[in-house]
Amino acid sequence: MLSGISYQNITENLTTAVVVLDEYLQVHFINAAAEVLFDISQRQAAHIPFKTILPSEEALLTSLKKVKQTGQGLIERGMKLYIPSNGDVMVDCSIKMLDTDECKEGILLEFFQLDNQHRISRDESLHAQQQVVLGLAHEIKNPLGGLRGAAQLLERQLESDDLKEYTNIIISEADRLQNLMASMLGPHQQSKTSQVNIHEVLERVRQLVRAEVDGRLVFHIDYDPSIPDIYADSDQLVQVFLNIVRNAVQAMSAVGTITLKTRIKRHITIDNQRYRLGAAIEVIDDGPGIQPSLQESMFYPLVTGRAEGTGLGLYISQSLIHRNHGSIDCTSEPGRTVFSIVFPLEGKSD
Repeated sequence: MLSGISYQNITENLTTAVVVLDEYLQVHFINAAAEVLFDISQRQAAHIPFKTILPSEEALLTSLKKVKQTGQGLIERGMKLYIPSNGDVMVDCSIKMLDTDECKEGILLEFFQLDNQHRISRDESLHAQQQVVLGLAHEIKNPLGGLRGAAQLLERQLESDDLKEYTNIIISEADRLQNLMASMLGPHQQSKTSQVNIHEVLERVRQLVRAEVDGRLVFHIDYDPSIPDIYADSDQLVQVFLNIVRNAVQAMSAVGTITLKTRIKRHITIDNQRYRLGAAIEVIDDGPGIQPSLQESMFYPLVTGRAEGTGLGLYISQSLIHRNHGSIDCTSEPGRTVFSIVFPLEGKSD
């Protein structure tokens, strides 16, 4: 029976952000997806000018006024919005007049966030490629053992130290490749999941990194103490955030500010599954940023922007995050790089 479902129930369950403005371009209504997108509640947003939520978006304000004057709807595709609390997001935006008993000459805005769709597509592609990489790693690792054993047997038959030098090279390179393949395959043990306080994990990571740097690197903490425990492997989460924070430290040459931020996030999507609530963790640094050419491939194995890097840190981090049912994303520009990690706090939405 669906007779008890109201239109508000439907809008609250949409993944599209819906905003209704009155004739003065003040907020009349926002749904749950819009609350998440603009990081503001319906109660906070009610009756305030929409430009207060997006103070720097003059182009969108011009489009709103145009629709109000002409009565003709508009669709703005690939629009970049700057949201003060969330940074830049890419959206498609539909704007049209709405005439109801409650909201005369109102305007209906629909925002479809392209960043989320892009992340989902990227994660699916990356997951498929990871399976290929894991298969190749297995195929490479097995013959390496035979190669190393054959070099050891050959070494025993040689009397010349000059010739043994070559077998030593074969053995040492086989060992190096074995270690590389083992890293790519990741930890073999099963995850030991339990109730984990994410702030205890972050404080452990902060403590470890602070012991490695001096006073030129500053940590800024912005925690939401209301976040409940998540169900995950504590040791694996320490490794995840240690990899991410150490990458930031290296990119900044250990000079600058790293912010650790946590928030409750509503209506999240992970692996094409929707959850009502999630724990969102952001690692933010004010370093030089990630090269644009690396931003699409940074989570692939053996991809690195540093000559001395192995290119496995972020690959392993993402694998461990997926193993703990989470997702990771990154946005970067000079002066601000944000790694965003989300874990579900409850079962999947119906």
